[in-house]
Amino acid sequence: MKIFGIDPGSRVMGYGVIESNDNQSKYIDSGIIKTNEKIFPERLRIIYKEVQNLVDHHQPDVVSIENVFMHKNAASALKLGQAKAAAICGTFKINVSVYEYAAREVKQAVVGTGAAEKEQVQQMVRIILGIKNKELKLDESDALAIAICHAHSYSVNKTLKDK
Repeated sequence: MKIFGIDPGSRVMGYGVIESNDNQSKYIDSGIIKTNEKIFPERLRIIYKEVQNLVDHHQPDVVSIENVFMHKNAASALKLGQAKAAAICGTFKINVSVYEYAAREVKQAVVGTGAAEKEQVQQMVRIILGIKNKELKLDESDALAIAICHAHSYSVNKTLKDK
């Protein structure tokens, strides 16, 4: 199963692609989508088009994305939600299922604690996927962690269903 993970953001959005077969995950690709536009709707357009191009290229079986949490600043939360929606809309062309995971759930699946720091998540992503010669940005490793979280959740749910 090929999983496309997304760490939403209105200025910097991380993405990661892994291949998973039940108990083993393999790194395929990752990066960031950077939007420097001052006009917010233009940033959303860039996110939509870039995600659309990436999923068209990678043809994932599923998409996993981090749930938006409530910021102290409601305007920031709204912008993050709109960026997330633009990213999800970018996947519609290939008609895949989209799964959402809370940040704590992702950290728990990858590090073993929902209170893990971003750097801990990044280190565990490197270990799980065997990434040695690529510098990962935090948004990039977060997106890969979201994909890993789905791989683990899918594997556990499949095992329970088969019993």
